[in-house]
Amino acid sequence: MGEKMYKSLTGAGTASLVGGIIMIAAGITAGVLAIVSGAKILSNRSNITF
Repeated sequence: MGEKMYKSLTGAGTASLVGGIIMIAAGITAGVLAIVSGAKILSNRSNITF
């Protein structure tokens, strides 16, 4: 019984580790895209008229 619990906890730990790594990668990607988008807007602000 103990080995079955150990295997399920190992699987849960591995899944949460992989999920965390994916979330970090997605966060970094979103941040880079936001910075690039903001830089493009700032570089073209002289062309914007209201």
